Amino acid sequence: MLRLEDVDAGYGATTILHSISLDVGSGEVVTIVGGNGAGKTTVLRTIAGLIRPTAGRIVFDGEEVTRLSAHEIVELGITLIPEGRQLFPDMTVRENLQMGAFRRTARGQMSETMEEVLTLFPRLRERLHQPAVSLSGGEQQMVAIARGMMARPRLLMFDEPSLGLAPIIVEQVFEVIDAVVKTGTTILIVEQNVFHTLKAADRGYVLENGEIVLSDAADALLRNDHVRQAYLGI
Repeated sequence: MLRLEDVDAGYGATTILHSISLDVGSGEVVTIVGGNGAGKTTVLRTIAGLIRPTAGRIVFDGEEVTRLSAHEIVELGITLIPEGRQLFPDMTVRENLQMGAFRRTARGQMSETMEEVLTLFPRLRERLHQPAVSLSGGEQQMVAIARGMMARPRLLMFDEPSLGLAPIIVEQVFEVIDAVVKTGTTILIVEQNVFHTLKAADRGYVLENGEIVLSDAADALLRNDHVRQAYLGI
């Protein structure tokens, strides 16, 4: 479904990503793991059209999308759930969810999709009329995920979904992600919490200093000595 071929990208004159090549198949859950500053968020922002690659190609469903703008990428069915949730704090949960149906093909199915996400996240149904700022961190992350699903994406990308959350809430967030996985949505997730994300994924890539240094099945990466020493403290 998605393929990056020797992609370089960065900010201004600073190159962050160096010859990144990876792929995500339809229906897969793929993760990119690595430490803080490794370039994980830059990968997602580049795929989402928020950063323009300086070299390489990005192909989605057989079509090159390297030079498309962010709104064109969304229309193709790629949705990014950003780091830090980035909700509209003074808007209600319902209004935040409605903002997710930006994609043209999603607008006509907004009511149907709303019911689907509220069935998946029953806690949000109870809080539909509350402002997003009044919710707990875990509930806000649920809103961010549900808002992403309102676009009816073909590829859903998560950027550090556990960031800043207490350990018990992290468990709940990954239970929510598991529920999304069971809907058959293709997922690409970047995360510093290596154990949880590899447990949720089919395959993984290890990113260090803007370069992919390892790729394998998720369970194989959990057994890999480098991953265990560098990221799991084993």
